Amino acid sequence: MHYGKEGIEMDFKVGVIAGDGIGPEVTAEATKVLDAIGQKYGHTFHYTEILMGGCSIDATGVPLTDEAIAAAKASDAVLMGSIGGNTTTSPWYKLPPNLRPEAGLLKIRKELNLFANLRPAYLYEELKAACPLRDDIIGDGFDMMIMRELTGGLYFGERSTKEVDGVMTACDSLTYNENEIRRIAIRGFDIAMKRRKKVTSVDKANVLDSSRLWRKVVEEVAKDYPEVSYEHMLVDNCAMQLVKNPAQFDVILTENMFGDILSDEASMVTGSIGMLSSASLNETKFGLYEPSGGSAPDIAGMGIANPIATILSAAMMLRYSFDLDKEADAVEAAVKQVLKEGYRTGDIMPQSGESTEGITKVGTAEMGSLIAERV
Repeated sequence: MHYGKEGIEMDFKVGVIAGDGIGPEVTAEATKVLDAIGQKYGHTFHYTEILMGGCSIDATGVPLTDEAIAAAKASDAVLMGSIGGNTTTSPWYKLPPNLRPEAGLLKIRKELNLFANLRPAYLYEELKAACPLRDDIIGDGFDMMIMRELTGGLYFGERSTKEVDGVMTACDSLTYNENEIRRIAIRGFDIAMKRRKKVTSVDKANVLDSSRLWRKVVEEVAKDYPEVSYEHMLVDNCAMQLVKNPAQFDVILTENMFGDILSDEASMVTGSIGMLSSASLNETKFGLYEPSGGSAPDIAGMGIANPIATILSAAMMLRYSFDLDKEADAVEAAVKQVLKEGYRTGDIMPQSGESTEGITKVGTAEMGSLIAERV
């Protein structure tokens, strides 16, 4: 691993999973912006192409090969576009589930031990009109990070469906041990230190034993972070607070299923999934960085996809895998500047009835170039 320090030129090995659909188009713009960062700050990014998803099925017969996993492990971080295709028309989805594109994503998360999922939800001033909340609720906007445990809990527990006393009965086990909770809590508090130093730990401790253990371990971890304020919040209350007062949140720390639901709610509150980045981290500085949206096969190759989510994912990579905070700030500031100047891809253009004065519609490559120029 290499760690960037201010004023020091660094080399980084970046695995690039361009993927399917619009994936190659948006990752190309993200690497364009990374190269602009490298030129300005004296860093060098070495890219290795890694096949995963439908393109890997076409080339190798499987969604992820052992060679691809090895290439990912040999990288300092991995930048990903999107994988998959049209689930009703693509031949990939006539294959068994373990050979479909998404199986590659599940496999790489497991092989790389990616247990911490980061989903930022940020409202840009220029895109406030897309937010479904009232202006008095939005206020000056919001900027939160949802920290979701990714490899435990209900989704990975034992499960069964069987007949009990003549009645079909299904059972899913929600299991967490203290080590799983501690490592995600530590990562959540570490990230809060890079932000506004507040953690909201979300659980259901009034009902669930797993949540009571969660709360106990989080309180133990919090003692090592005296600068970070923290609170506990029940998940049902958190769901309400996200639409009542989203600005109160900085880092939301929670388990797998709660995080799955709350992160989707938060993404909707921002108004556009085309702007949302994400990261999945392991216990080292390694991470896989990808946009929150899908592969959008219906617009692939048309040059109209929004690359901003992937570019912001690259900014997250700079911040969390490479400790290049100043460089990450520069990318995020460039995105804000381009939006302020009125440039928009089709998905974030003003809606019907809204003013288009001062707004310029641009394509994928032009948006990437505009951001790279303003780094």
